[in-house]
Amino acid sequence: MYRIIKPGIVLKCIKCGKTYTPAPRLFLCPKCNHPLEVVLENTDFDWNKARRRRLCVWRYRELLPIREGIDPVSLNEGGTPLIKISNLYEKRVVESPNIYIKFEGANPTGSFKDRGMTIGVTIAKHLGVEGVVVASTGNTSASAAAYAARAGLKCIVFLPKGGVARGKIAQALLHGAEIREVDGSFDKALEEVLMDVLRGELANYYPLNSYNPWRLEGQKTIAFEIVDELGFVPDYVIVPVGNAGNISAIWKGFKELYEFGFIDKLPHMIGVQSENSAPLVKTWLSGSNDLIPVKEPKTIASAIRIGRPVNWLKALKAIIESKGFFETVSDDEIINSMKLLARYEGIGVEPASATTLACLIKCMNKGIVKKDDNVVLVATGHALKDPDIIIKNLESYL
Repeated sequence: MYRIIKPGIVLKCIKCGKTYTPAPRLFLCPKCNHPLEVVLENTDFDWNKARRRRLCVWRYRELLPIREGIDPVSLNEGGTPLIKISNLYEKRVVESPNIYIKFEGANPTGSFKDRGMTIGVTIAKHLGVEGVVVASTGNTSASAAAYAARAGLKCIVFLPKGGVARGKIAQALLHGAEIREVDGSFDKALEEVLMDVLRGELANYYPLNSYNPWRLEGQKTIAFEIVDELGFVPDYVIVPVGNAGNISAIWKGFKELYEFGFIDKLPHMIGVQSENSAPLVKTWLSGSNDLIPVKEPKTIASAIRIGRPVNWLKALKAIIESKGFFETVSDDEIINSMKLLARYEGIGVEPASATTLACLIKCMNKGIVKKDDNVVLVATGHALKDPDIIIKNLESYL
């Protein structure tokens, strides 16, 4: 591992604060069993130097944990469009002219997951494992399969039977992944992965779900690009929340820029979930110190149909530290927001991504987000990830 990870990095438990020397399969704190976080203690990152490189995840190499000299497994992920809303403002759908969409659907496999996979699969390749393994609601499987193929590794994906969009399954199959269907939800699929890894049945496979803190290091580059492209820090960043790794990773990215002196303010983070799949909203509203899971989450937004998110505590800390909040939206609001983005802005997103616009509209109607606020909506995946939802809900137009 030391040949891969740069010096000056530790793993720190987000619950008890205990620190550990980096190890390839150390994901959860041995003391309290909560997720670990990568702590970068110093950096020689320089904006001017970085901006001479292509806009992508690896533009920010000095802020990433991979040692210099290691060739990354990359498909030129990142560098996604930051698109300013125009027509929706003119139509008075949104009240601020300062709304931006960070369109992660433009990544190589069509979702933000590629940012994490370039880090995770690079580590897996240099560890010399046989392959990688993930549980998935779809996007993770597509991304893991593509990056494993790029690295010359095998890929096994555990999917909830009947609960994954066909576009995403097709991607995983196309890239050669072995599909193992599990009766039950994503949470059951993740449990199967963890059990097989612990039992040793997948001992020579590297797990790449978001409890793997190294994978999240790639996803924090969304924050770096937002600052890089805007030239300032937005007031709010709205993120769909499923397994809760992405919102915590993006917040970590902003915090690192702040702590290293590259920005002088921080945004408020808003996490959005579907109203019938909202364990973090329930937990946050109750003030509970423990996760309040949703046993049978239901929503058309399959990417965030998760009842027991692994990174719930990281996400909760992100909301509290940023003085942000969680919000819910209905499936009807999600569908409506998909239509609005596609028909007025030309931006096609999958249902989970549309939660961010639905959330923004709700927050503006409540007077929480003001007319002069700068807001970034993170659109996590492309519309073609879930074509069945589009056809089913728009069939009267066909």
